[in-house]
Amino acid sequence: MNRLWPAPERPGEARTASAWLLLACALLLLPTLGLYPLFDVDEGAFSEATREMLQSGDWLSTTLNGAPRYDKPILIYWLQALSVTTLGLHEFALRLPSALASLAWVVAIVRFAAPRLGPTTALFAGWIAATSLGVMSMGRAATADALLNALLAASMFDLWRHLESGERAALRRMYLWMALGVLTKGPIAILIPLAVSLGYCLSQRRWRDWARTALDPLGWLILVALAGPWYLAQLVLHGHEFIEGFLVRHNLDRFSGTLEGHGGGLGYYLVVAPLLLLPWSGLLWRTVRQAPRDWHDPLARYLALWFAFVFVFFSLSGTKLPHYLLYGMTPVFLLVARRVRDSGTVVNLLWPPCAMALLLPFLPILVQRLSATNLAPNASFYVAQAGRAAAVASTSYYLITIIGAATAIALAAYRPWPVWRRAVAASAALSAAIGFAFVPWIGELLNGPVKRAALVAAGLPGPAVQWEIAAPSFSLYRQQLTPARPPAPGELALTRTDRLDPAAPVDIVFQEGGVALVRRRQ
Repeated sequence: MNRLWPAPERPGEARTASAWLLLACALLLLPTLGLYPLFDVDEGAFSEATREMLQSGDWLSTTLNGAPRYDKPILIYWLQALSVTTLGLHEFALRLPSALASLAWVVAIVRFAAPRLGPTTALFAGWIAATSLGVMSMGRAATADALLNALLAASMFDLWRHLESGERAALRRMYLWMALGVLTKGPIAILIPLAVSLGYCLSQRRWRDWARTALDPLGWLILVALAGPWYLAQLVLHGHEFIEGFLVRHNLDRFSGTLEGHGGGLGYYLVVAPLLLLPWSGLLWRTVRQAPRDWHDPLARYLALWFAFVFVFFSLSGTKLPHYLLYGMTPVFLLVARRVRDSGTVVNLLWPPCAMALLLPFLPILVQRLSATNLAPNASFYVAQAGRAAAVASTSYYLITIIGAATAIALAAYRPWPVWRRAVAASAALSAAIGFAFVPWIGELLNGPVKRAALVAAGLPGPAVQWEIAAPSFSLYRQQLTPARPPAPGELALTRTDRLDPAAPVDIVFQEGGVALVRRRQ
């Protein structure tokens, strides 16, 4: 059989192949982390909160522009702070914990799948995960989601190992991963393993096994001992404000209502799922059709229930964001990997990476022209940002994307190779073009003006505020707190041009796209 990686027929060869896979994933990911500004709001908020933690020396409680930030627990901030302390305050250091977490996520997938689905399918599953749009996005984001997904995968894999063989060590590790997940994002790290295992055990008439798993005293002791002290410290330090801010607003209210305008209908994740899986979405329908026949396989049932719970739970949630479904995409990576070498997969495997790669060189011009059509007259800020699309695209952008498209198409058309090998090679070319060209371009397009405004403000005297704009990365790049309020006379203010009254008593200091830095007149 022709191979892209070393033959995984024996244990030693499988380990070598896994090492090559990890190296390829790292080379596609790590060099790209510092090539673009932080995205607002999420990356900017996490990163600025980390900067303030280091500045204040308070490693227990997080703040954002001096105000308590109860959005997420502490673990990702600790990891970012350690990275920044070691490497310096810049985008690479802030994103590195997420990148390493995504690589650990891929390794966990391969290690779990190898003895159950075979070494070759395990390598496919790891590669599909690493080159999928969802994982590529989260692995490059200075947020908590890549870390949470790696911990969720570890929890669910050790849960299966316990259900499969009764291994007690795997059960205790599951509680360890859940504890770290609770310190990363909260109760969801407990809910998903316990709910999925309940559904699986009930379907197998093993409810006693579930009770022993879910109520393991030593497991809960591990979880409480690891996660409990930080939560107890928050209750002591902040009391009702922590309960209201973290548990109620950012957990219960997110499920019961729509926060920050992030809503959607019941079919929202039907659209999101294939987008997160790109460029491997062509395998999704084949996998769904196979699901009824796979239901009698215990592992396939477990994986299907894992995805189904996450899909249904977040479809019923009032607040919807695309990355929520990633909590249930790990089993999809494993299930679709089994379909890679099915007959009749030529179109499903080859056209998505080629079509995506071919689109990339034309995106700046397409976005520029769409911005000029005024299709969204009420979104003048975004139109102003998009109006810079072609100007922001550098020569290197076109060079990288054209080479990526040509390479992807040439590899996909190389008939001496089997279809799966062509798909793997084409997806590698696409991933390189996305990581080294597309993401830096979109980052510069959306947040380049904010970064430059912050650097200008850092060299000017006087305090600054955020006025009718949410851009926490401005504070990080300026390395000073920037509260959200109208400016006082003489103060600088970052604002949006569409919300700036022409008669406002301000002087424009810097303006680019839809972003302006102004100083209010005395």
